[in-house]
Formats: sequence, C-alpha cells, structure tokens
Amino acid sequence: MDIRTADYFLIRFCQRFEPLLRRVGNWETRHLAERLEAVPLEKPVFVTGLARSGTTLLLELLATIDGAATHRYRDFPFLTIPYSWNRYLDRFPVQQQPVERAHQDRIFVTRENPEAMEEPLWHAFFPRVHSATALHRLTPDDADPKFESFYTAHLRKILLIRNGRRYFAKGNYHIPRIEYLAQLLPDARFVIPIREPLTHIHSLVRQHELFTGYAVADPRAPRYLEAAGHFEFGPQRVPIRLDQVEGDRILEAWSRGDEYLGYAIQWKELYGFAENLRHNRSDLASRILLVRYEDLCSQPHQTMGRILDHIDVDPKDATRTFERLNDISKSQHVPELSDNQRSAVWKEVAAIAATYGYPDK
Repeated sequence: MDIRTADYFLIRFCQRFEPLLRRVGNWETRHLAERLEAVPLEKPVFVTGLARSGTTLLLELLATIDGAATHRYRDFPFLTIPYSWNRYLDRFPVQQQPVERAHQDRIFVTRENPEAMEEPLWHAFFPRVHSATALHRLTPDDADPKFESFYTAHLRKILLIRNGRRYFAKGNYHIPRIEYLAQLLPDARFVIPIREPLTHIHSLVRQHELFTGYAVADPRAPRYLEAAGHFEFGPQRVPIRLDQVEGDRILEAWSRGDEYLGYAIQWKELYGFAENLRHNRSDLASRILLVRYEDLCSQPHQTMGRILDHIDVDPKDATRTFERLNDISKSQHVPELSDNQRSAVWKEVAAIAATYGYPDK
C-alpha cells in the first residue's frame, strides 16, 4: 500500500478541519443553489453488502449505464466540497496508468474509477456508526435534518459534476441504514450482493492479514483507511454492530485471534438483518434485491437483467454494461480451511445461509 506524503497530508488536513470544510460545503451548496435545484435526485441505487461480496464489481458494472453518476477515487479527500475540488482537479489533468488496488485482487484503477466515498460524510454526522461499542443501525428515528440537507445536496452535486441522471453508490455499511435511506429517498433501490459464506469469510480473513501487514510496514495506513471510511480489516477494524451480544462475540473472537469465527458472526448478523428487512418489512421488500455473487459469475447476463429490472433501467441504456459482463471470471476460489474452521464457521452461518440457497457443508 503506497501512501504518498502529499496525500497523507491532505487527509490529515481534512480530518482536522472537517467542521470548517463542512461549513464551506454548505457555502458551496448555496453558491450552486439554482443549478442544484434543477438537478433531479430520482431513483438512486445503493449497492451494499459485506466487504468482499462483489460490491466493487457491481458498482463498476452499473457505472457504465448511460446517465450513471458515481463517486470516483478523485473525490477523496475533499468530499465535503466535491464541486470545488473537482473543478480544481480539472485544471490540472493527470494521465494515469491503471494500478492494482491495495486489495491485490486483480482490480486495476485510476482516480477516474467509481468507488465508495460516502462513508466519511456519514461518520461526520453520526460518529457512532463506527464505534466499537455502539449499535450502528440507523432508522428514521435517528433523522438529522442538517445531515439530510447536506447529504441530498451532495448527491445532487455528484450528479451535476458527472452530468448524470441517476446516482449509483457503493456502501459496505449501508445495510444497517436501509431503513433511514428508504425514508429519506422514497424511490431509492437497494442491491445487496451475497457470497457463499466459506469463500466469503476466507477472503475477509486474507484481506485482514494483508492490511495488517500494510500497517506494520507503514504506521500511517490505519489512519488513512479510517479517513476513507474503511473499517473492514486492518488494525482500525470495527465490527458492524447490529446486536450488542453478537457484537461482543465478534470482538472477543478477534481478540483471541479467531478471525474466521469473528467474520462468520458478522456474516450471519448482516445478512440475517437483510433477510429480516426483506421478509418482515412489506414497505421495503420490493425495494431490496439480493444478488448471489456466484449467480453473477455463472449467469452474468440473466443476473444483470434481474438487476436492471429491479432498478428500473432499460437494457438499451446498458449496452456497455452487458459488454463488460464478458470479462467476468466464472472460476471460483475454493478456500483451504481446516475441519475445525469449517465447522465453526458453518455452525454460525448455517441457518441464514440456507435461506439464500447455500447448502449445508
């Protein structure tokens, strides 16, 4: 993980002066008021799932839809003033060769690639969403008018900057916020990718080991990742807390080095919560689509057709999306786990996994 000194200085600046930059962001909104008022915020789409479930792949695909607008790597770290920051960057264009991202997962990016960038905004207004001890679920009862005004203006700015018609976002922490987002944006749609639990959890453990290594090599790495809103793996790792008891179990497992058990409990909690929303909230069921990563790989065109239908996109506007489907790898990594690891993981996830069509191991 290569962190440039200049980039690290900028993220530290943004962290230190976040309240000031937020006020500047409000000034930017007032300055753009007439233009933003003319930008419709209609049918936004949120791709959300546990890290390593296929959220990046889905965002990359959906970003090729005609009229799609997403955050990009270039929007970081001045997320509170996206319009001004992008105008500044446009004055100094840089030619970049794609480089493999820090995850070492054969995804190559430049600063123009779509990426998850909402998280620092949520963290600024709701600090508890990455607390190691507080619950992270947000519902309409947590409504904050200042956040809602800032956030919806921000989404319109992204649409304005990208000259887009539909906003698409990736947010690995948005499942606990679906109820809030659904109330705030009544025509929003949610796409939740899910992955076979043994493979998924093994991938999470490998990423934690990788990012922990980065932190050993460069002590600045955890703060950089925290500023970008990444708490999935590395020393700054925090579980997504939906239940106090289960959240404590995750921390306890991780504290004694049982990475597989901790992530298994997290998998069960997050996708169990999603299942509850789909089946016990009639007002949300039609707005949430679960997509199995394995289906996207084995039946990409059919699966993408379901996604487009769910988010109300005409396939004629997704020609490039369907072309990109030909590049999806159909091979699936089979993790080498000990019998004890497999047993411990499956004991946690079996009931939820069965509801998503994953057979008992």
